[in-house]
Order: sequence, then C-alpha cells, then structure tokens
Amino acid sequence: MKLAALGEVMVELAPQASEKGAQSGGAGRPLLAQSYAGDTYNTAVYIARGGVDVSYVTLLGDDPYSEEVLTRLAGEGIDTSAIVRLPGRCPGLYMIQNTADGERYFTYWRGEAPARELFTDVDRREQLKAHLRQMDCLYLSGITLAIMTSEARAELLAFLGEYRANGGRVAFDSNYRPRLWRSVEAARTAVAEFMAVTDMALLTFEDEQALWGDTDTEQCVQRNTAAGVAELVIKRGAEPVLLQYRSERSEVEVPAVSSVLDTTGAGDSFNAGYLAARLQGASPEQSIVAGNRCAARVIGHRGAIIPRADYFSASAAGGPGEAVAQG
Repeated sequence: MKLAALGEVMVELAPQASEKGAQSGGAGRPLLAQSYAGDTYNTAVYIARGGVDVSYVTLLGDDPYSEEVLTRLAGEGIDTSAIVRLPGRCPGLYMIQNTADGERYFTYWRGEAPARELFTDVDRREQLKAHLRQMDCLYLSGITLAIMTSEARAELLAFLGEYRANGGRVAFDSNYRPRLWRSVEAARTAVAEFMAVTDMALLTFEDEQALWGDTDTEQCVQRNTAAGVAELVIKRGAEPVLLQYRSERSEVEVPAVSSVLDTTGAGDSFNAGYLAARLQGASPEQSIVAGNRCAARVIGHRGAIIPRADYFSASAAGGPGEAVAQG
C-alpha cells in the first residue's frame, strides 16, 4: 500500500534541560533543541516507521533547513519526489512550551512559508495530481486546508472527488487551529466540504468542540456520518477512543503509560499508528490499539519526532501510569 501525506513541515524548537541541569522553565536559562515537525509530517514519519510506503507532499525553500528536511525524510524511507523547492524561501518556525504535566503550547512564525502555495501553480498542480493518482490513500488535515488559498482548496477538493471515484481512499483529521483561519465560518465551510470526500476521519473531540460547539460526542458522530464518513474515529484524550464504523459503534480503552513528558504530536502519532495498521489489513479496533501504542511511545519524549532508536526500543510502549492523551 502507498500513502501520500499533504501539508507543511516547519523548524521546531523544543525545551530541553536548562544550563543548571533543571528542566526548561526552572532555574537557569532554558535550552531549546532544534528539529522539524508539522502535523501531517509527523504522521507521515510514524506511518513509514509502521511499514507503509509513504510519500510526503509539500513545498520547501532552497535554504539549509529545507535541505535538512529532505535528508530526514529520506532517512525515514519517505519518498520526496513530489516536494518542490522555491528559490529564496525557507520553512516556517514554531516553538513549544510545556506545562509540568506535559501539556503543550505553541508559538508560530509561518506567514511566508512556501507550503502555503500548495496546489496553486497550474503546472505543478497537474504534475502533483499525476503523482497522487498512484497512491492507495491520501492523508491531509485541517491545517493543510488552512494554509492553502481558497482557490487551491477548491482544486484539491475537486481532485479528491475524482480520486475516490477511481478507488482511492482519503483520510482526514480536522485539526482545527483558529489562528490559521479567517473566521470560524470559513473553517466550518472548508472542513464540511472535505468531510464529504473523506473515507476515514480521525478526529479529536476537543477540536470538534472548538470548531462546531459540540456539547457531546453524539453531535459529532451524527454530523460526520451524515456527511458520508464510513469510518469515524474520535480521540478523547485519556477517555476511550470512540469508533463509528459503518453502522456499528464501539469504544476502545486508552492504556496507561509510565510518564508523559510532552504531548506534542500525540494525535498525529495516533493517526499514524491507526493508518499504518489499517492499510496493512488490521480491523478498525486493532488499528486503534496500534494508534494508542504509537502515541504512548511519542508522549514519553520531548518534541514531535522522537529518535528512531527510542521509538523502536522495547520500553517505548509504556507501562502502568498516566493515560495516553492523543490531543
């Protein structure tokens, strides 16, 4: 199976130990570790680690940071042939701040990021469509939509309709970030349009509440099944994951982990574990278990992308303790 993920990758600055040995935020000046991340990028990396052939689709610059992104993707075995580099440009930047319980807050500098031009240039768009038609599944998020122009979103929406008509599958996470949208109404319109061409929706209930004002999960289920989503997964932090598959509804418990250092990328890594398992023949329930396992590995480390050695270590799956929170 082949999957392409569409979106943005940014330079990430994450807190590490301070100069006096305390954790960032304590005594001493905080130290920041530089890496690379972005919601669909994170998911693409962990899907590839799950054994699926992955292609990443974005736009980068011609700077050293963009070069490093390509090197890291290649190191994960991810196809970068559809990535276009724009002269004189560079990726966006974001900084993570963590509270004592591992919850995270972000500050972004991304206004001039080349990924905002995804699906805009006519020639590049046609080449990209040809590449995407070769894929069994496409994965995108609400952030992917938010950084695109309205015209580019319309082109992508039309393409996804054609792609599904020819047997392709679309996976989508609404991943609502209010600051990226002109208004909540604009976000609702775009998300609703893309839910109508979605086969597998991997949603976080907190995002759905912020976007739609849901007071309970039933509203979320009814809205998205009415849009035609056949496979609906709703992440609810430490509460059981809700699955609506065709006409059946079930819940899958979220396991405990020994420690939570940083919840950055928890939802992205859950999506990766789910999709990697699903595309390799697992049932939706089995795929939720795989998603929880993947998220448990990630939240025990700082930053969105953890080192491969830590990810594949026997102890990374966690043990008794706090519950996984797939935000």
